[in-house]
Amino acid sequence: MSALSAPHFHNEEAAYAYVEARIWPNGPVCPHCGGVDRIGKMGGKSTRIGTYKCYQCRKPFTVKVGTIFESSHVALNIWLQAMYLIAGSKKGISSNQLHRTLGVTLKTAWFMSHRIREAMRSNDPGFFGENGGGVEVDETFIGREPGREVAQGPHHKMKVLALVDRDTGRSRAIVVDNLKPRDLAPIMFHNIAREARLITDEAHHYRAFSLAFEGGHDAVRHGAGEYVRGDVHTNTIEGYFSIFKRGMRGIYQHCAKKHLHRYLAEFDFRYTNRVANGINDAERADRLLAGVVGRRLTYQQAN
Repeated sequence: MSALSAPHFHNEEAAYAYVEARIWPNGPVCPHCGGVDRIGKMGGKSTRIGTYKCYQCRKPFTVKVGTIFESSHVALNIWLQAMYLIAGSKKGISSNQLHRTLGVTLKTAWFMSHRIREAMRSNDPGFFGENGGGVEVDETFIGREPGREVAQGPHHKMKVLALVDRDTGRSRAIVVDNLKPRDLAPIMFHNIAREARLITDEAHHYRAFSLAFEGGHDAVRHGAGEYVRGDVHTNTIEGYFSIFKRGMRGIYQHCAKKHLHRYLAEFDFRYTNRVANGINDAERADRLLAGVVGRRLTYQQAN
């Protein structure tokens, strides 16, 4: 039986119960005052599904308040379908495809996609390469930097720096304005443990970090035709970039720089929570659902 045949994908009341069980595992919590004791479920034909009232602050609320679902007129079961489809599509799913599949307008599908990407942004502050593990670091170029004329080489393109932790299989990608060591340093030291082993190609901007990490710095020399030397390679992170670029070029086709960080969050989320790390589609969708709280995104902010 298909996972999409589950009741919470087709019945809004079941969808509310499903979301409530995961966001409020210990019972309803008022998003207005934080109260948990004097809360009752409101009934009656005129009452919206899943509406509660807090008798401490006297305000009604649903599980959607304070989440990416807040103020949305799209049924919650349709939201869950969209989340499952985006979380389960290795290279992403276009707004046009969501519009056709879910029966919502193209504008709604686009906005839903961005809200879901917002929920995919990692809350994990953990360092990469803890306990001396290897961290592959590399950069890639995509699209066109706003205001730059097309020229030879990658100088007119948007720049992305990415890290992959070999031990945990996590990835983290960041939009950067340039690749000078002084600009990369805050990113490197904020995300990589000092005891880590740094693994890169021979690009000059990584040489500044040769002595920065206790595990050392190994570089593979692509310019000399060297792609693997023992366990020194950047094949893992290049695999990540391959999926990212196939998705961005084949599915999304165009991305403005102001939105790029959300697309990176989407690919990071799926890569970190992939089958190779023991996480199936249903578990991945549940992990995505855990990130909806505190991530409200308005249409004005998305634009």
